[in-house]
Amino acid sequence: MAMEGGNNNNNNPEDLAVGCLLSIRTTLGDEFEGQVVTFDRPSNILVLQEPSRPGPRRNIRLLKANYIKDFTFLGQSEDPLDPNNCYLDLTALQAREEVAIRQAEADAERIGVGVTTEAQSIFDALSKTLPVRWDKTVIVVMNEVRVGSPYHPESVVGGTPAANERVKKVLEFERKRLQLRSSGGQ
Repeated sequence: MAMEGGNNNNNNPEDLAVGCLLSIRTTLGDEFEGQVVTFDRPSNILVLQEPSRPGPRRNIRLLKANYIKDFTFLGQSEDPLDPNNCYLDLTALQAREEVAIRQAEADAERIGVGVTTEAQSIFDALSKTLPVRWDKTVIVVMNEVRVGSPYHPESVVGGTPAANERVKKVLEFERKRLQLRSSGGQ
């Protein structure tokens, strides 16, 4: 049952009913089985639910119909979107959403506002080995040492002498590494 660009009337994805079980081979050589969830005519996309392990999780595949080389009809099953058979764990979804929001907020706090690309690179490098945060355009390391513009070892102030020296050494090393990277020496 070959399809040529999805236009063969005998094998048109639009003719496949929701719930059809198919074995599909794509023009890219992928082979898989799936159940038809829907077909979106304007975008020419076939939405398939792949077989999954027991449990509430499902794997959905979106496939441009013109990438279908051929398919075999394996049978008919119930509607995959039947609300009586669908299970949404709203508590788990809300927990995942909260984690994603907290992560996005944490990621946003790591981006300096009004700083140069070099300053952000230095911050990112320091954050790999030391706890850092931004205080406007100043990098605060270990909640005690401050590194201001132009972010050279001479710009390091505050903190205990040991912490101050540690930050200076790490900053010096990272500036050299960034300089090597920008000059193509890596």
